[in-house]
Amino acid sequence: MTTAHTDTKPSKKRLASLDALRGMDMFWILGGQSIFAALFVLTGWTGWQVFEAHTLHSAWHGFTFYDLIFPLFIFLSGVAMGLAPKRIDHLPWQERKVFYAKALKRLLLLCGLGVMYNHGWGTGIPLAFDEIRYASVLGRIAIAWFFCAMLVWHTSIRTQLFTAIALLLGYWILMCFIPVPGGNAGDLSAQGSWNAWFDSHFLPGISYQNRAVDPEGVLSSLPAIVNAMFGVFAGQLIARASKVGEWQTAGILFVAGVVSVCLGWLWDLQFPVNKELWTSSFVLVTVGWSAILLAVFYAVIDILNGQKLAYPFVIIGANSIIIYLASSLVNWEFISHSVFGGFITAAATDWQPLIGVVALLLVQMLLLHWMYKRKIFVSV
Repeated sequence: MTTAHTDTKPSKKRLASLDALRGMDMFWILGGQSIFAALFVLTGWTGWQVFEAHTLHSAWHGFTFYDLIFPLFIFLSGVAMGLAPKRIDHLPWQERKVFYAKALKRLLLLCGLGVMYNHGWGTGIPLAFDEIRYASVLGRIAIAWFFCAMLVWHTSIRTQLFTAIALLLGYWILMCFIPVPGGNAGDLSAQGSWNAWFDSHFLPGISYQNRAVDPEGVLSSLPAIVNAMFGVFAGQLIARASKVGEWQTAGILFVAGVVSVCLGWLWDLQFPVNKELWTSSFVLVTVGWSAILLAVFYAVIDILNGQKLAYPFVIIGANSIIIYLASSLVNWEFISHSVFGGFITAAATDWQPLIGVVALLLVQMLLLHWMYKRKIFVSV
């Protein structure tokens, strides 16, 4: 991880919509998902419960808004890469190995931070290696980014597109048409799927909540690479916006997103949308929604200059990794009650949950605002 620093030299302008969308994504993890339950307590309107249902992951097959948070983050890591794509395969080995070393360092560091996040507040990393959960959200982001970077650095866009299609089709064929050893072909249950077999044979340590399938397990990391790769394509499109036109770029992103969502749900008829298994149909649905959201944020924030409107999201997105880690390593609820506890307890009972959520978000926002104003960006 790069050390926190204050930039004094002029730097290239950040794509505000990228930071804002990444921040909107993180907002729900930091505590935003509790807003709807608090509003229901305050108003009693059952409509808030419908929104609250989308702040929970699907039990198995299906899709909720909360299922989009993780793949959207992977997609945006690809967008950042696509904004300034580079081929390095023509460079001498001495120059290329610098890129490889940085990529490997990022891969290992994010995987290590993911383990730290898994065993965060209140428990700590076990000393017994077989009791550690190695698979993680940050680890999957690292794996998807790493393999995506290797493709971007060494292949053409045409090859990258064919690779993405091959990964989705190959995963579908394996999952639906090739029998699991000792099992059946097309078994998409938690216990009988190829994912469970791979995790039981190749995933060290423990799985999430000791399930048969780890949501960030071995096999499902392969289709997740495609989320990053399509993010690269979106980033490359935005990078050429001066030639294509900004509004045309936003329109292409939006239409491509709608098509991808439709194709994903069409594929769902045979290969169900499933976050835990990270099915190919799930990839298309999440890539589609990611592109739609990016198109909207790009239009509102970068084309229409709505940076001030999105400022709370921008400051989250600018330091997304560090605040994500802090959500596991720092007891923000204790801090917020230490600062605003008097206001919360003095309020009417129906108001207390909502004020509590606002206080929790506010203490995090104040820290992020301080870092942003001083141009302190902690990256990996």
